[in-house]
Amino acid sequence: MAGTRGCEQCGTEFVPQREHDRFCSSQCRAAWNRAHSGDQAAEVRALEWSAAGMREVTERLSRFRPGDQAAAFSMISEAVWWVTIVDARLVRHYLAVYDGVLATRDTAERETVEGTLAGLRFVRNRIGAEDGQSDFIGRPARDAGAEQVRAEDVLAGWTWRRVPEPARVSLPPQMRSWEFTRHRAYETWLAGRPVGEVFGRVTDFLNVAAAEAVAAPEADAFALPRTDL
Repeated sequence: MAGTRGCEQCGTEFVPQREHDRFCSSQCRAAWNRAHSGDQAAEVRALEWSAAGMREVTERLSRFRPGDQAAAFSMISEAVWWVTIVDARLVRHYLAVYDGVLATRDTAERETVEGTLAGLRFVRNRIGAEDGQSDFIGRPARDAGAEQVRAEDVLAGWTWRRVPEPARVSLPPQMRSWEFTRHRAYETWLAGRPVGEVFGRVTDFLNVAAAEAVAAPEADAFALPRTDL
């Protein structure tokens, strides 16, 4: 059936409400987590390592002065990779913690965080493409005073550009739908905005979620997810 996927625990076909949904119910997610707990200490270390990498590379955006578009996009690619790695690790292994931290934010902030992460996933998926990947970002117009121009020379002051929607490649309908959803999120939450502002929106949330997951890694396997998604 179009738009469905199989639950990774029981195999039941279900309609995913989010891109990362893997289970048909909270009970199946808890059962899968219990059966695949593995080395919990190693998983916690991996999360800590990933979060530290994300912080390091995103903090460098406010210091790095790229010489050209290619150098700028190289660092942007690294930052996108780290952010989406931390996001994916939290969703896969600590979903209840992830949703719990989201639930503490007001509606507008939740929408901003989720929309921005979806837009960054669009960039992640395009990084390997051959067609003008560095066109995602551009240096701000130099029509300000000297002090402002120097401040904006750092990569955090560059801006995300509008990009065309992806070509209608041969993908299954659900995957194609997710990709166009990610593109709309990119245009809504990233395009026209400073690079540093965009990363700042989500790194605060991901840092808090990662810290809570590290503090109580065993809680997620048995916690129920939010029901308002």
